[in-house]
Amino acid sequence: MFDNLTDKLSKTIQKIRGQAQLSEDNIKEALRDVRVALLEADVALPVVKTFIDTVKQRAVGEEVMTSLTPAQVLVKIVNEELTRLLGSETSGLNLKTQPPAVILMAGLQGAGKTTSTGKLAKYLAEREGKKVMVVSTDVYRPAAIEQLKTVAEQVGASFYPSTVTDEPVAIAQKAVEAARKGFYDVLIVDTAGRLAIDEGMMKEISALQETLKPAETLFVVDAMIGQDAANVAKAFDEALDLTGVVLTKVDGDSRGGAALSVREITGKPIKFMGLGEKMEALEPFHPDRLASRILGMGDVLSLVEEVERKVDKKKAEKLARKMQKGQKFTLVDFREQLLQMQNMGGMTALMDKLPGMGNIPDAMKNKVNDKTADRMIAIINSMTKKERLYPQLIKGSRKRRIANGSGTQIQDVTRMLKQFNQMQKMMKKFSGGGMMKMMKRMKGRMPPGGMPF
Repeated sequence: MFDNLTDKLSKTIQKIRGQAQLSEDNIKEALRDVRVALLEADVALPVVKTFIDTVKQRAVGEEVMTSLTPAQVLVKIVNEELTRLLGSETSGLNLKTQPPAVILMAGLQGAGKTTSTGKLAKYLAEREGKKVMVVSTDVYRPAAIEQLKTVAEQVGASFYPSTVTDEPVAIAQKAVEAARKGFYDVLIVDTAGRLAIDEGMMKEISALQETLKPAETLFVVDAMIGQDAANVAKAFDEALDLTGVVLTKVDGDSRGGAALSVREITGKPIKFMGLGEKMEALEPFHPDRLASRILGMGDVLSLVEEVERKVDKKKAEKLARKMQKGQKFTLVDFREQLLQMQNMGGMTALMDKLPGMGNIPDAMKNKVNDKTADRMIAIINSMTKKERLYPQLIKGSRKRRIANGSGTQIQDVTRMLKQFNQMQKMMKKFSGGGMMKMMKRMKGRMPPGGMPF
């Protein structure tokens, strides 16, 4: 997400490096490029105009502070305005009501409501310790109810059964009663996809909201539809009392215009982002962190939280103790690191959160992808136990056997072994207090406000 916008903003900021101060001329040229970048990212035109005007007003005449260059001043201003555009503060769910707290999911057909219902159920159960039930009131789409049942089983949420012969409002009322009797904390109601112009369907969901009086009414919107997302959200907001937005398929949109438009046009906070097909691929929306990612400064806070949540601490501690004792880093350890990385969303997701990734050439970034990690795991899996402990044994005939067993080429095996040797050398530096020495050397080298452009 935002790859194109990040790239263009980075190049724009590079242009004004070395200037003594931000003048009207250089800021005008830079903002012309920013404007084009935002429009190409599919950000709604009124949003772009307001954003550019605000940044220009703040930037023109700004003196270069002692520790900041003009480029860094512009980054600071753009970062603050992007954060404001995205909502300034993180807006979580408001579930402080008598249980069960009802969450009503609304949106267009195909936006990803059912999947988002499952993801949200998993999120609430695992991260907030809630007991969750889900129910489908979609009596129009074939197999919609069955789909939600399957999703509920996947995430371990309770499913309230319904049939296509039932009335949506009646289904929801019975589900609320069942959730109350079962002492559930949250009931998530998945609704039928509808067009904003479909008056009958809009009346139906309005009736659902009126009857249920939900704690949250979330508008689920596909980020891939670009600036239309803001217009559709506005139409739904006029028919319903929306409390927030869930952006889905964010990982599939390199432009990101929907995220930058929806909040500004509707005035409703974006509460979650769907970042993949997996049920755990739902993240709370942090405006400041996303603004930082757009500007190529990474999102270290989210990365740290993800490590805390997903990395197997026992295995990590075991490897750390092993390295401290000066023991050899093996292919078994290397495979374990690759698997842990995959559990965190893969190399692509990790790179997106690392500072300065916008400055790395595309050719280099393309070489480091999730397929590469999958290939290396397959190669290691095709080795014998002895080969994993003593990779120096792997020569001609062994390489051929491993390549055949992993569905790769001999040169892939050679390349993987070379990468492992580099990793092994790096891990040697961490042994015997090496990590602490490295951290001390790095201390104080990072500039204020993140990575420099």
